[in-house]
Amino acid sequence: MVAALSAWPWENLGIYKYLLYGPLLAKVLCTRILEGSFKDDWCLHILIICVARSSLHQLWSSYVNMLFLTCNRRINQHGYDFKQIDKEWDWDNFILLQALIASMACYIDPPFIENVPLWNAKGFIIILSLHVGVSEPLYYWVHRCFHKSYLFNQYHSIHHSSPVLHPFTGATATFLEHLALTTVIGLPIIGSCMMGNGSRIMIYGYLFVFDFLRCLGHCNVEVVPHQLFDTLPSLRYLLYTPTYHSLHHTDMGTNFCLFMPFFDAIWKTLNSNSWELHKKTSTNAGKYRRNIPDFVFLAHVVDVTSSIHAPFVIRSFASMPYTTRLFLLAFWPPAFIVMLMMWAWSKTFLISFYNLRGRLHETWSVPRFGFQYFLPFAKEGINKHIEEAILTANRLGVKVISLAALNKNEALNGGGTLFVNKHPNLKVRVVHGNTLTAAVILNEIREDVKEVFLTGATSKLGRAIALYLCQRRVRVLMLTSSKERFQKVQKEAPLEYQSYLVQVTKYQAARGCKTWIVGKWIKPGEQSCAPTGTHFHQFVVPPILPFRRDCTYGDLAAMRLPVDVEGLGNCEYTMDRGEVHACHAGGVVHLLEGWAHHEVGAIDVDRIDLVWNAALKHGLKPVSNVVTRQNSM
Repeated sequence: MVAALSAWPWENLGIYKYLLYGPLLAKVLCTRILEGSFKDDWCLHILIICVARSSLHQLWSSYVNMLFLTCNRRINQHGYDFKQIDKEWDWDNFILLQALIASMACYIDPPFIENVPLWNAKGFIIILSLHVGVSEPLYYWVHRCFHKSYLFNQYHSIHHSSPVLHPFTGATATFLEHLALTTVIGLPIIGSCMMGNGSRIMIYGYLFVFDFLRCLGHCNVEVVPHQLFDTLPSLRYLLYTPTYHSLHHTDMGTNFCLFMPFFDAIWKTLNSNSWELHKKTSTNAGKYRRNIPDFVFLAHVVDVTSSIHAPFVIRSFASMPYTTRLFLLAFWPPAFIVMLMMWAWSKTFLISFYNLRGRLHETWSVPRFGFQYFLPFAKEGINKHIEEAILTANRLGVKVISLAALNKNEALNGGGTLFVNKHPNLKVRVVHGNTLTAAVILNEIREDVKEVFLTGATSKLGRAIALYLCQRRVRVLMLTSSKERFQKVQKEAPLEYQSYLVQVTKYQAARGCKTWIVGKWIKPGEQSCAPTGTHFHQFVVPPILPFRRDCTYGDLAAMRLPVDVEGLGNCEYTMDRGEVHACHAGGVVHLLEGWAHHEVGAIDVDRIDLVWNAALKHGLKPVSNVVTRQNSM
């Protein structure tokens, strides 16, 4: 049975909970329409404060997830997994609660807020005194009460269930706890106003500082330099640090204070390791990389809109498969500016990480967008970024670096051969992962299929697929206008299987074939050549549009990571949770198998089954989602 006041009243409303702000917004708009201007009333102030507080938390979340800035300052080195992100999804409930309480208070006594001046210097002294003398000790003892057996199990355990602290963790608690916290926040504000010394700037400032310090304590990134406390030792009792509060979550019998460790000191609950651990964490920040990855997936940005899918932009959005949303339009202008800045100044940077069987796996990104790979003058610069990333990985001691998407383009660097040939003594293994990509596509094809139509037939993947299928006695209709390239592939096949490879130059040649393997983007008009019931397998980026109602469409080649993956909290582009592109998975298998060779250049067809079986052995599972036009709309 759910404990009283543990659930939020609007828990089942989902996104519609924001309609509760409607009356406040309606009041502001009515004032604007009837009086011709935005009157300086409490409804407007409440809405502004709500937006400001939400923005503050979001900015803290963005900073914490900028691993290229914070990785050496992180206190708990584990990642935020999907379970924690989902648990903290409605972190902003407390803002809505306090907005509703504030609006009710203003309805009951309108002159109370309307008579508050813009500025009152004395009010700052009073609100600080009330915070130190009332809010701090009140919070301390309420917090200790919530750590008693019954209250902890029924209420406070939710807050402590997040394994890695995050600014949203501080806002994630039960309805009852936030009622108590609202009292803690409200007393200094109400008290100073009742004494006649309140001001609007004071209210804004107090709420901003309160939220800022709550986010600071739960950010899991040590940003307070230890030199500050070395210079002013008494200051450590007046201001807590992220390290200080993180100890409360590992040793729950200590460090109960709101913001001031002074109260833990006088009531003897101050953790004895607080200062030492803080100094150690602060001292080590920026000196060296504490955790060296075993595996790196070297990606790049797809386009301006999808760049917003990064974990350090909107964490919840990044934890779901990427889809185009209307709200992304608001982010497009700043994202475009960032793209230009990255083009001019940025270096390869860390995006995300997860752990698998005690090994650290990281995703790095080359600071280039998809369209830039097709600019002739950008080729040299892109290869330079990729080369620097490989050499950095080699210097750090990374075992495998896997090249994603266009980073292994044949025209760009020969599928990675450029770097291996230029640096023959590399210890890090460079992998394009396309062997597993081919294996995934091939294992999606039914055993009873006797004929396939293949576009992109002479590409690296197309070649491997054609050579593999012809040895299974499957007739492959290879769409290519180049007889020379077709014959080059055909001659690679054993003599007895060469007749199974057939060159075609038009889509109409596949009118009787129900298995299409698409390696080159095809338009709806070209899809119309396929007969009813055709299934489109594909390895083309971006995926083709599911135009035909009477056909089915496969996703891009992907695999699900093993169930024991830890700290995975963001989706890889359009992949579902826990799924990665097959080339990413190919690099993971290379690491888990401990293979010592580079996987660059042409795909070794003889290794396709070997790599596939190795992936299954290590717990990776194939992903095959059939898409029809009806369920894609």
